[in-house]
Amino acid sequence: MSDALPERDADKALAGEYALGLLPPDEAVAFEARLASEPQLRALYADWAEDLARLTDRIDPVAPPPQIWAGTEERLFGSRGRVRPSAAWSGGWLGTLMGGITATVLVLALIVGADLMQRGPSGPSDPAYVAELVSEERNLILFAAYDAQQGTLFVERQSGAPAQNRTLELWLIAGSDAPVSLGVLPDARAGVIDIPEALRPRLEGAALAVSDEPEGGSPTGAPTGAVLAVAQITNT
Repeated sequence: MSDALPERDADKALAGEYALGLLPPDEAVAFEARLASEPQLRALYADWAEDLARLTDRIDPVAPPPQIWAGTEERLFGSRGRVRPSAAWSGGWLGTLMGGITATVLVLALIVGADLMQRGPSGPSDPAYVAELVSEERNLILFAAYDAQQGTLFVERQSGAPAQNRTLELWLIAGSDAPVSLGVLPDARAGVIDIPEALRPRLEGAALAVSDEPEGGSPTGAPTGAVLAVAQITNT
């Protein structure tokens, strides 16, 4: 990126690189820290996200096969709640049209609803510390932001998931002290972890690590599985 670009143009290009996932991890963390305190930068990123989303506008909608539609009804409403259209609605082009529209709307609602549920809580607007944990193969990326006022750590799993019948556990490593568990990461994409008061002063200059553990977390109080990623906690 050229240093000769005006500041707004440089930020617009930076927001585009972030939206496309092209920034290196350290630059992405710095950009996310700026997002928390710069409304104009958030607006630039939102413009990019909207423009990229529009790339799918030309994709023709496809009605789901009957077996998928039936299965969706079953999961949502159970056998008693299935919609049973009358003959006037179930036959002819009107029934086909309405069925296609209803199916499309329902599928979109399921997609959007699932995405919102997975996102969960949002990060603090002015975090005191941030960290990005990236595994060596980049198949696991975690972003963490500490809210000093609330004493909570927002954690977002941007990619990756625990192995089957395993869980991910977050650890605080302060200096040469033994790792201290901050808890098992939630199944949802994002969550908030309460940091005990005794540990809050130890966050500055410390590191975060995530390990692969049995369901429920480490049974020993120390990492027992592979340490998947480690990152320094940085001031914003």
